[in-house]
Formats: sequence, structure tokens, C-alpha cells
Amino acid sequence: MLGFGRKNPGAAAVGGAVSVPASAQPQPPKNAVSTANPPLTPAAANEQLDAHLREIIEWHFNPATGCSFWLDWARKNWDPRKEITCFEDLLKFSHFQDESLRDMQPEVWVPAEFKGKPFNIFETGGTTGMPKQRIGWNDYKVDYSEFSDKINDDHFPRGGSWLMMGPTGPRRLRLAIEHLANVRGSSCYFIDLDPRFVKKLLSNKQYDVAKQYMAHVVDQAATILKHRKVSGLFTTPKLLEALGEQVNLWEAGIRGVFCGGTSMKPQEVRFIVEELLEGRIGFYPTYGNTLMGLAASVPLQPEDNFSVTYYSPQPRAVLRVVKPNATDEVINYGEFGRVELTTLTREFFMPRFLERDEAIRRAPRPPYAWDGVGDVRPFGAMEKTIVEGVY
Repeated sequence: MLGFGRKNPGAAAVGGAVSVPASAQPQPPKNAVSTANPPLTPAAANEQLDAHLREIIEWHFNPATGCSFWLDWARKNWDPRKEITCFEDLLKFSHFQDESLRDMQPEVWVPAEFKGKPFNIFETGGTTGMPKQRIGWNDYKVDYSEFSDKINDDHFPRGGSWLMMGPTGPRRLRLAIEHLANVRGSSCYFIDLDPRFVKKLLSNKQYDVAKQYMAHVVDQAATILKHRKVSGLFTTPKLLEALGEQVNLWEAGIRGVFCGGTSMKPQEVRFIVEELLEGRIGFYPTYGNTLMGLAASVPLQPEDNFSVTYYSPQPRAVLRVVKPNATDEVINYGEFGRVELTTLTREFFMPRFLERDEAIRRAPRPPYAWDGVGDVRPFGAMEKTIVEGVY
């Protein structure tokens, strides 16, 4: 896997128990009055998911509310409203083929209830050829408003400015990060970044040009931090490391880092927490994409040995870790398998999409009553070289 920046000094595999400074841990918002219901049990979470699934199936396959793509699908196949009553019934669907998001006009995905309302167009992929596109209206706002409740005010002070150094342009993340900052009473600075260009350079082995582009991006971020008061940072692991080589983030005013990127090995997480963030800047790893939304991580405990686990925003999105050669079956806990995503919102229904990622299946962990995914990495990463670019 190709990346940028220096090698992690002392980043050998971490063994034995390790401690993560409490000051760098994601914590509940300070002084917040809790109005949350008691934590769900796995059984209650399953009941909630099944009820939500029935509602979403009715919405997308009812001619009064559904989109033409799924209504046409039902006419040619079968009516899910008659056959889907629980999540296990989704196995009646074959795996969603995301080529439909590239090959078809976006209007086929507009639910009847949304017709006439302008939509956002978000893209994924597209390093070569036509990118895949997901349309939307409010889903990204819902996902990131919910995530705001998981952020500690000490790390992301309300009203303090943010800086986003990550994929912008046609990506959902651009609007989502700004919305998250705005929800917290903050404004956000942005650095332009085109990951398609970086991946193309790496695929063509133009490493020197890629490094120049990387330096160009990081220099812009360093300039903002020098001349503006910024307390919150969103970026990717590789960009974070490169920025940390130029800037002492704590002295620059950064108190919280919201980090997105699929590949973060435990030794890389340790390096970020202990070296780059000095054990005193809040670190919030997340796993997300245009098709899912945002999966938050649970705070690291010593027994985790810096292995990060993410939990989907169920019931709006569900992650399963399945056997690569028998994808109807989930893998055993503690084993690597392929990540399968189902998205269940009124704006977008996508059953059983096989992600290009693999992960360890992890058990439910408070406050989450459903399975998580750990040590996410590109699918087949152990067998072949994967070009991840700035991710």
C-alpha cells in the first residue's frame, strides 16, 4: 500500500496492554442533560431494525412514495412488501450492483414524495470512467447531526472554527463536514483536494508528482493554521501525518481531530494518538462513505491495543461481516470477512452491497447493541497491492 510522509517511528506492532490518555478519548458532551432512552439490548435493537425495515420497504415499493428504479424492479421480480418482514428476509435480495448508480440517470432514484425538489448529487469512485452517483436531500444532515452528540465540547469547542483537509468537490463529505461544524455553532475552512488525481498519479507510478501535490495541500493547511484560529480538524490519516510533520497541532490550537479513512492499522492509530496528538488532542476515527453515511468508533480501551471498532448508524444503515465465498453467512466474531452494507432511508434503499473493504467482525459494545467492524482495510489487502491514495 502506497502512502505519503515518513515511516512511523517506533510503530511496530503493539503488544500487551496499552493505555490511551483519557484527555484524548471521545467523551460525552460536557454538561449535557441526558434525555436518551436506556441503552438498547441486542434483542430490542433487532426489533427496532425489523420495524424500520418494514417501513422503508413499504416506502420504496409503494407507487405513491417509491422511486422508478425499485418500482420497475418489483414489477419484473417480486413485491418485497409481501415477503420482507425482518432483516433476515433481505437475503431474498441478491447483492446490489452499484453499476446502476453509474449507468442510470439520477432521476430514477427520486422517490415520488421528493419529485420536484432539487437534489444534491454526490459521487464516489471515478478515478477512471464515469463515477457512481447517489442523490440526496437531508440524509447527510441527519447522519452528521447525530454524530455531533458523540463529540466532546473540550475537543470541538462550540463556536470554534474547523478546518477540513480532505476530499471535496462532488463528495458528500464536503457538505457533511460543514453541516457538522454549523450544527455546533462553528464555521469551517476548506482545502481543495482531488483524490482521483492522486490515485491516478500513483497508479501511473508518478510518485514525485504525487508528493508535490501532497505538499501543496499540506502547505495550504499549515498556512490556515498559522493565520487563523482553528480548534477542530477533519482529515485523513495520511494527511494528518504529513501535516504533523510541519505543524505542532496542539500549539496551533487544535483540540480535536475527526479522522476518516478506511485503513488505520493499530500501530498507525498508536502513532497518531501518542506521537502526533501527544495524548492530549481528542481523536475520533470514523468509517464512512457516500453510500452508507458515517459509522462512529467506540473509545479505545487498553485491551483494544489501538484496534479501532466502528458501529453503523443502525437502523438507517447496517453493516455485516460476511464470509467472502458464502456471503449469505456472517463470519465468526474475531475473524476477517468482507463488509456488506445495507442502507435504509427514505431517500435511498440499497440492499446487501458488498463493499470493497474487509474487516474483523466485532461484538456489540455499549452504547451500540449491534455488531461492529474492526481494523477495516481494502478487500484482499493481504493478497495484493491496493492503491489508496490520500486515504
